Amino acid sequence: MTTLYSSCSQYECPDGAYPEGVLVQSSDGDLYGTTYKGGANEFQAGAIFKITADGTFTTVYSFFCSPSGCWDGVNPQAGLIQASNGDFYGTTTSRGPLYGGTLAAGTVFRITPSGKLTTLSGFTCIEHVCPNGTIPEGGLIQATDGNFYGTTYYNGASDGGTIFQITPSGTLTTLYDFACSESSCKHGEFPSAALVQASDGDFYGTTLRGGAGACPQGCGTVFRLSVGLGLLVETQPAAGKAGETNVLR
Repeated sequence: MTTLYSSCSQYECPDGAYPEGVLVQSSDGDLYGTTYKGGANEFQAGAIFKITADGTFTTVYSFFCSPSGCWDGVNPQAGLIQASNGDFYGTTTSRGPLYGGTLAAGTVFRITPSGKLTTLSGFTCIEHVCPNGTIPEGGLIQATDGNFYGTTYYNGASDGGTIFQITPSGTLTTLYDFACSESSCKHGEFPSAALVQASDGDFYGTTLRGGAGACPQGCGTVFRLSVGLGLLVETQPAAGKAGETNVLR
């Protein structure tokens, strides 16, 4: 094992601190990641960094708050993904755009490899009602339809978290609300990890609590969500004579 870099190696941590999310290797071969705290701005709200395979470290972006608000969000907990357009997409777990004094609890953002960040959408609450959920700590995936999918840990229509879709242009849609009744929490609540899209086109994920387990509030679930996307693989050719070889592509 070789330690390539130690976070907060500089005075007051302009290089970030607490990198909780996974790394992603970009198309240029370098690795990109996030830190939950630290960064070059006074608020110590987290950072996005790049590191080469030999350990050369660069802070790409530092999250910050101004007197008018924390518009880009703070505290990224999940890693980034590199989308098909070459840019990186990720989430923050707190703050974000405010609309008329509402409470904001996380964002979805896009950032170029050179460090230009754009907030695509914020998870906002109006009078403590947060219809799209809050705290997207699990990160994003890009599905076969080109859109991004993720989870929020809390809130939504029933306060158990949500599954959401967001388009590359920033249109946010709640696909599912995790709900618990007095008698059952069978689908679970509080999803905290990223989704995966399986070869059948459906999404799979986990919740922290709920389900039919023996824990007082449920021990968690594994779930599948279908939104009608097609198979990720198909046979080539679709048909043939007996003894011919078909390949999954």
